[in-house]
Amino acid sequence: MVLNIPILCGNMIGLPVRIGLHVSIAGSLAAAAERAHELSAATLQIFSSSPRMWRASSPDPSDVARFRGLRRQYGLHPLVIHGNYLINLAAASPGVRRKSIASFRGEWRRAIAIGAEYLVAHPGSWRGQAIDSAMDVFAASLAEAAENLPVDQVTLLLECTAGQGNALGRRLEELAELARRSAATTSLRLGYCLDTCHLLAAGYDIATAEGLEETLRRAEACLGLANVPVIHANDSKFSLGSRRDRHQHIGEGYIGKAAFRRILRHPLLDGKAFLLETPVDDEGDELRNLNTLRRLAATHRADGRR
Repeated sequence: MVLNIPILCGNMIGLPVRIGLHVSIAGSLAAAAERAHELSAATLQIFSSSPRMWRASSPDPSDVARFRGLRRQYGLHPLVIHGNYLINLAAASPGVRRKSIASFRGEWRRAIAIGAEYLVAHPGSWRGQAIDSAMDVFAASLAEAAENLPVDQVTLLLECTAGQGNALGRRLEELAELARRSAATTSLRLGYCLDTCHLLAAGYDIATAEGLEETLRRAEACLGLANVPVIHANDSKFSLGSRRDRHQHIGEGYIGKAAFRRILRHPLLDGKAFLLETPVDDEGDELRNLNTLRRLAATHRADGRR
């Protein structure tokens, strides 16, 4: 059953996908917008602070104003913030939960200040407890984290995971259940982010035409594809079902260019924001991966649509 989850925007059938990438905010937010524009990106993702530190500083108001203006000028939409990697709202440890709740509240406030449409979060780890118990802990932690926060400007997107270690969210059904339980405890707007590398590593065979159709069928049934506005576009260094989260350049991993062509051109994914999180091993890698995606997305469809 598709959950009735309010989200900021749904699938826009017939509109082209929007292709962008994760951009560093080293230097300033404005520099990130300039870099995205330099690469002709249509959308972008950033960290609002260091993703591997609990402490975070507030963004400079003048930098935020400049960043917002550049986004409007360059048509960079949507803006996605990826949450801190340390956050684990499902943690069995009270100390980790306490830090995670505080960090999430900071991410949410910065997302509002910066003007992001979406905040992407990993569901966390169920280590030290049963998965079902961890889901309850996640929902309770999210409710505490969301207390008295504004809820009408940002949508929280739960990201699917590769299932590495004790990561929650390997199965689409887990994501849906996390959202269902969370929707009962908080008024935050909820949706989902799918990652192509994570899907393959988790056992969803998106590298084949048949496997992609089956994966999208299951995603529609479990999540509702209208609730998936953002897709992380990453090839995978490891094979189907490896449960290893290692991103690869587009076309150089186990997903491959042919599969990305099918994904980018699939009518059920029209209007989605596709964001690269591929490695930057050499100068020019960002542009090379972006251009690869753009070429694959621009190819004529069999039905005559682009």
